[in-house]
Amino acid sequence: MAKVTPVEFMRQVRAETAKVTWPTRKETVMTAVMVVIMTTLLAVFFLGVDSAFDAIVKALLKLAQ
Repeated sequence: MAKVTPVEFMRQVRAETAKVTWPTRKETVMTAVMVVIMTTLLAVFFLGVDSAFDAIVKALLKLAQ
């Protein structure tokens, strides 16, 4: 493997970074909003599933007494 100097490495990094297509501000905001919405929906879903399992376990434990 060819060794490169730190200066050459930084040049290569700058060249590769220039090739990146960065998202626009609007795309970044929309993605962040979607993440918040999906996280909230999943939190509500898992709250419901957890509550249902809690009720089932409590009912089964009450029957076992």
